[in-house]
Amino acid sequence: MSTSDALAERYGAASPRGRRAVVVLAGVVALAFLVWLAWSVWSHSRPEVTSELETFTIDDDHTATAVLVVTLANDDVEATCTLQAIAEDHSVVGELAFTPDPGSGKRQVQEIRTDRRATAVQSLGCTAPGQKRPR
Repeated sequence: MSTSDALAERYGAASPRGRRAVVVLAGVVALAFLVWLAWSVWSHSRPEVTSELETFTIDDDHTATAVLVVTLANDDVEATCTLQAIAEDHSVVGELAFTPDPGSGKRQVQEIRTDRRATAVQSLGCTAPGQKRPR
């Protein structure tokens, strides 16, 4: 008696239909995962709005000016961008949320009012409806 016959006699032989069902089920699950992964990569790689802080200046003790480059997927996107002015002790001394004007081009010049003198400006990014993560 061979080893495989002894094992089949002791534990029972697996049915070919059961083995086929497991393979088909694993293929369906793998295909569903790959479809979801492709959709996720595609949807996250095409945001409605992206932004990048180009430059900033500290004008005086209560004003900072920032230039933000905003790229909209199309002109009818209702985006919201947020800028923060930061003081020397790393506290937020001013914040500005604004809607970019597509008519003024990609470069958005914004003035931020501050409580006291800022030393830096940071962009928290821009969001659009359906785009939860700021970019």
